Amino acid sequence: MKEILAIMLGGGLGATSRHGVNIFVQRFAVGNFPIGTITVNMIGSFLIGLCGALLEHYKVAAEYRLFLLTGFFGSFTTFSTFAREKAELLKVGDVKTVIVYALTSNILGVLLVFAGYLLARRLMETGA
Repeated sequence: MKEILAIMLGGGLGATSRHGVNIFVQRFAVGNFPIGTITVNMIGSFLIGLCGALLEHYKVAAEYRLFLLTGFFGSFTTFSTFAREKAELLKVGDVKTVIVYALTSNILGVLLVFAGYLLARRLMETGA
């Protein structure tokens, strides 16, 4: 039961944080590009790699890992919004933006998870 509550609490905080970051970043958007969603997804990708490695290394209890990785980052990042935004762009015929958005999100997202993981390893090696 602790695990479920941890996921629920993390999920609520992650979704709320995503909304706040999205609103802030979208103020600077130009054109149709969904900069808010890509921003939260890239930040979340980096942090899930970093935090996942640190939590594993320090053998943090399962409910805390579930709170942060599954709950918070699971709802901070958003695949469903990513998919809906691509569908909306396709409906208006903006195929070029869909391709750039999809490729950037997927390639950069994986690279950022790995970068976060590598940074965590470096931090652990230096004892920080």
